[in-house]
Amino acid sequence: MSYISYLYFSLGMKVLLTGSTGYIGKRLLQNLSGNGHDVTCFVRNLGRMIVPELANATVTGHEIDLLKPIPEHLHSIDIDVAFYLVHSMSSSIGQFMEEEALSARNFAAFISKTNCRQIIYLSGISNSEKLSKHLQSRKNVEELLRESGKHLTVLRAGIIVGSGSASFEIIRDLMELLPVVVAPAWVMTRCQPLGVADVLKYLTGCMLNSDTYDEVFDIGGPEVLTYKEMLLQYAEVRGLKRWIGVIPFFSPRMSSYWLYFVTSTSYYLAVNLVDSMKVEVVCSDNRLQQMLGIEPLTYREACRRALDRINLDTVASSWTDAVSMAKGNQLFEYVDVPVFGIMKDSRSLKIAGDPEKVLNRVFSIGGETGWYYANWIWNVRGFIDKMAGGVGVRRGRRNATELNPGDALDFWRVLIANRENKRLLLFAEMKVPGEAWLEFKIDLKEDGFYLSQTATFMPKGLSGRLYWWCLLPIHLVMFRGMIRAIARK
Repeated sequence: MSYISYLYFSLGMKVLLTGSTGYIGKRLLQNLSGNGHDVTCFVRNLGRMIVPELANATVTGHEIDLLKPIPEHLHSIDIDVAFYLVHSMSSSIGQFMEEEALSARNFAAFISKTNCRQIIYLSGISNSEKLSKHLQSRKNVEELLRESGKHLTVLRAGIIVGSGSASFEIIRDLMELLPVVVAPAWVMTRCQPLGVADVLKYLTGCMLNSDTYDEVFDIGGPEVLTYKEMLLQYAEVRGLKRWIGVIPFFSPRMSSYWLYFVTSTSYYLAVNLVDSMKVEVVCSDNRLQQMLGIEPLTYREACRRALDRINLDTVASSWTDAVSMAKGNQLFEYVDVPVFGIMKDSRSLKIAGDPEKVLNRVFSIGGETGWYYANWIWNVRGFIDKMAGGVGVRRGRRNATELNPGDALDFWRVLIANRENKRLLLFAEMKVPGEAWLEFKIDLKEDGFYLSQTATFMPKGLSGRLYWWCLLPIHLVMFRGMIRAIARK
């Protein structure tokens, strides 16, 4: 690293961060802002952007949809380094390649007109002759970013291991749930897993480091393992005895369904992951490790660190935080709950005890805590949703007590989580013939505090109305029991 680059790093840089609400982006934002770098974030919805509490620099946000050209008035933003962390593999099976290419073109066209000196892009290891659609799309994006005319540093990573990462959560689901696993042949594919903490070291170590300009680096951990070995080593770390058998005649579609039903992953992500898991992702060189002096964690160490984060309830980000490019802005259009053409179950109950304790119960709902009443009904509904191709309830929640807009919460998505206004608004991502909302709010009236709970459903056609009326008896019991349990003294 040159002296000028070192001076820049010491004094703090002007950083543009895309993908700041995603799995890596959230953690990188904490790292950059905590180390004195001024960060400008491009996000699809400002309501999802969370400024870290320990920020030691300026953090600003602009609502930008990279599927559209970036407004010209932003060309004057002062930028030293730009991180491009935009991916959309979980949004669709095939369309994500077109989405990623369009976003990269728009970003390259924008950044070419700024004073940015370097782009850092987190890509995927692509050393095999035959690549999956996911990895081919990442390589295509690399080429499109080069058209910006700026110095480009590409970091190609394989499996990222950390609390909340899609790969780690799939491994955790499989080993925690199944003593005996009958797996497809791709579990024998080799890969080079890397801890998420080391990913952040590589990303920040390249900032204005002239030795990394216009270079492509593979980054991975110290071990090359098969997916089977990764599963079994996780089981050893957890003290679990597990047996894995391999069946070679699993078709890709069967493998996708198997992964989808057994784990908490979405169907789109399962299909794209299976497509990628057939390809070896092993580093061809370790130049950057020596250049930056990084000693990456072993896979077991990365697993232990991830489990510690989960046990301490300090998971900084999750793969479920990401909302697809195509649906990101559309989701938050549902913040305004409709009042016409709807069916509604509305209840209000006076709070006999401390309203803050009731608010804490509201913000702790779902996940391991459950829904306070008739949890078996919620689990049955989640199972039916999973069988119908939905998300099910096993996504859980990232944190046991904190909720932020955009967080996944079982088969809901958080739209509003405002403790100051004592309001929580959820939007259903389950398979339903219409749109559904669930809202909790605490209001002060003349004779005390009241908890209101409102389930709103906007049916789509006759099937939507039949759905609501068929479930009405269950709703009457479930919703009445839930508000009573939450507001209990």
